[in-house]
Amino acid sequence: MTPAQPVQVVLVTGAGSGIGRASAVLFAARGARVVVSDRDAASAEQTVKHIRDAGGDAHALPADVSHAAQVAALIEGTLTRYGRLDAAHNNAGIEGAAGQTADCPEDTWRRVIEVNLTGVWLCLKHELPVMVRQGGGAIVNTASVAGVAGLPGFSAYAASKHGIVGLTKTAAAEYAKAGIRINAVCPGLIQTPMVDRQTGGRPEVAAQWAAMAPMKRCGTPEEVAEAVVWLCSPGAAFVTGHTLIVDGGLLAQ
Repeated sequence: MTPAQPVQVVLVTGAGSGIGRASAVLFAARGARVVVSDRDAASAEQTVKHIRDAGGDAHALPADVSHAAQVAALIEGTLTRYGRLDAAHNNAGIEGAAGQTADCPEDTWRRVIEVNLTGVWLCLKHELPVMVRQGGGAIVNTASVAGVAGLPGFSAYAASKHGIVGLTKTAAAEYAKAGIRINAVCPGLIQTPMVDRQTGGRPEVAAQWAAMAPMKRCGTPEEVAEAVVWLCSPGAAFVTGHTLIVDGGLLAQ
């Protein structure tokens, strides 16, 4: 795939809900064939149904990205189904329980790092050789505003997202000559199930958090998806190693 060509086949992890689902739906709406992956098979199938009902082409392949064998099978399954991989949105992630750094249980720390950071690395490890053989591709990793600033009460999450930013920049520098662009998006407060868990589903809490940003509202998964799809498009042909913040101005203050 040369930079001037549109995405033909895309893989989205964590696509059973939230940003991942919005990304998969938008890629499909723009004409891509989409492999929808999530560790929750039923949620992945729901996303596929949504895409197919709108006339798109999608296929579900469940996987837990923290397991190397499952990631390898995911990429192999993508190639078996569609024969190539032009773009990937490595989006799967968890937040872990809230708590001060010294109080973070070791199992929580390990699980968050395994899913968020090791999971992205495993996806890159198996996606990149395919794209090298094809002559190019585009990858977007989901980091967070917590990947460029601290997030008190979520040390493991912040550490994992900072790691994604560093991994993205390193891989981008390594694979640019192969025609592969690798970028990251850093969402702020977005209306997703993850945020609902942290607010306890209380609109007043979400409103208080949203008021912290200059735009005074939460973002939508679809707004983040627009950034992801653009980064994988010919319009971003000269963009790689970039961390695109989508936060309503939160970190601009």
